[in-house]
Amino acid sequence: MTASEVHQNDLNPRWLRSYPENVEWRQTFTPAPLYSLLDQAVSRFGTNTATNFLGRTITYAELGKLVERAAAGLQRLGVKKGTKVGLFLPNSPTFIVYYFATLKAGGVVVNFNPLYTIPELKYQIEDSETEIMVTLDLKLLFDKIETLLAENALKRVVVAPFASLLPGAKSVLFRLFKSKELANVSASSSGDKITLEGQVLADHGPRTPVPIDAENDVAVLQYTGGTTGTPKGAMLTHANAYINVLQVLAWAPDLVEGEEKVMGVLPFFHVFAMTVVMNFGVAKAAEIIIMPRFVLNDAMKLINKTLPTIMPGVPTLFNAILNHPDLKTFDLSSLKFCLSGGAALPVEVKQRFEALTGCKVVEGYGLSETSPVATCNPVDGPVRAGSIGIPLPATFLSLRDLDDPDKEVAQGEKGEICISGPQVMKGYWKRPDATAAAFTRDGFFRTGDVARMDESGFFSIEDRVKDLIICSGYNVYPRQIEERIYEHPAVDEVTVIGIEDEYRGEAPKAFIKVKDGAKVTADEIMAHLEKTLSKIELPAEIEFRDSLPKTMIGKLSKKELKDEESQRRAARKGH
Repeated sequence: MTASEVHQNDLNPRWLRSYPENVEWRQTFTPAPLYSLLDQAVSRFGTNTATNFLGRTITYAELGKLVERAAAGLQRLGVKKGTKVGLFLPNSPTFIVYYFATLKAGGVVVNFNPLYTIPELKYQIEDSETEIMVTLDLKLLFDKIETLLAENALKRVVVAPFASLLPGAKSVLFRLFKSKELANVSASSSGDKITLEGQVLADHGPRTPVPIDAENDVAVLQYTGGTTGTPKGAMLTHANAYINVLQVLAWAPDLVEGEEKVMGVLPFFHVFAMTVVMNFGVAKAAEIIIMPRFVLNDAMKLINKTLPTIMPGVPTLFNAILNHPDLKTFDLSSLKFCLSGGAALPVEVKQRFEALTGCKVVEGYGLSETSPVATCNPVDGPVRAGSIGIPLPATFLSLRDLDDPDKEVAQGEKGEICISGPQVMKGYWKRPDATAAAFTRDGFFRTGDVARMDESGFFSIEDRVKDLIICSGYNVYPRQIEERIYEHPAVDEVTVIGIEDEYRGEAPKAFIKVKDGAKVTADEIMAHLEKTLSKIELPAEIEFRDSLPKTMIGKLSKKELKDEESQRRAARKGH
């Protein structure tokens, strides 16, 4: 019996006091192949709209047929059980087709960030052993792939035409991307390694069914962000990803199957959108409104026109909407609720968004290694501002001592979040040592995030273990400083990192982006902070920026700022 089974059978965890009445925590989920989500939607809601991409719609029946043909085509290219197929794609119906086609062919999906550099692509292709890459004929994408083909870093690529995705193809294509943004695929010197999508979708008979062991067979290799070192491939089994969707569905039982519309702003290659936009949307037979790239004005117009009911997002997205100068001219009333993840949601952003739109913003929490959702605030019921909520059904959270991950901390004490549940990964691809280090002796996954649990079972993250700033021997958490800075009305975005300090060893430094039209000085920020922070927590430096670095998903990124500071201090020492 695992530790989580012991906990679940013998204890009544505190979060049950706050559990939604219409959701059962002690429930079990039956594993199934991940692609069965699509099969069920096709059989029950075949005539419903599956995707809406720049005005062109596809029904679930049409999507199902495309997936079957693509799966058969991939098998003709040599995809068999365990073959790694890379998706180097922006949000598009093509992504959804080849995601499920790869799974049906028996392959493993490897998600690639479309903004990756060639060295980053090379590393992940080699590490994951990706054999086939699927991409579009956009120069932004294909030029990188062509370089990799020429260098023999990639064996084969399937190229899909972007124009075929558009309504009134040529005129819209020219207006949106201009013809110069298309690659001349036929002229490639690596033509023998290129397969056009038409060849893949050609009807040469049905695919060969592949038996799937849902609990053990890997469905997706999801690479971690690399914020704590070299990116690693989290092995998410069919059961991991499938059950995580069921857990999210169970969390929102009032949503109506076949009637919802999900806003697809977040990139599908990221684990958050993969589960709570794409797979969740398919499982609910919802219309997935797809944006190939996020542009605020376009997103606002699309929401106004298509009237989505659900919008998963990240804090920077909600913040951007809040600060749109014409916010009141757009109709956001169709939204039932917004799910925020990917980064901590500042209390100020949550409260302002709800006040201005009337839409509830529910913060959740998860990681690539947990497929990703592990906790969420209740959709209906008590919500703790600044909290990541309570564990999803069949999920157990344990707070462990920062020096001894096999020891639980006392109630109210802070500890490292450790997770047990059916959505927790199988391990890291080809990294047995990293896998062993990532789990406690009793089988809980170590997240590296520091949190406390209150009397009602709600968890609040204080920081990451590796983001700790050690000031004169005291632990200082950037998250707490950021929350206090966000409370200042002139602040739009903020990131706090640790910098070298001769006296304290390390000290906090705040990088601040001010709201358009607002003015504030460093002294005014410090005066604001002195009311709520201890002297040890006050920033040693404050730097104002026109913009702050972000990851592809829109999460504020500390890495670039830390690198800048290291280079700056190295230069000073050099003098």
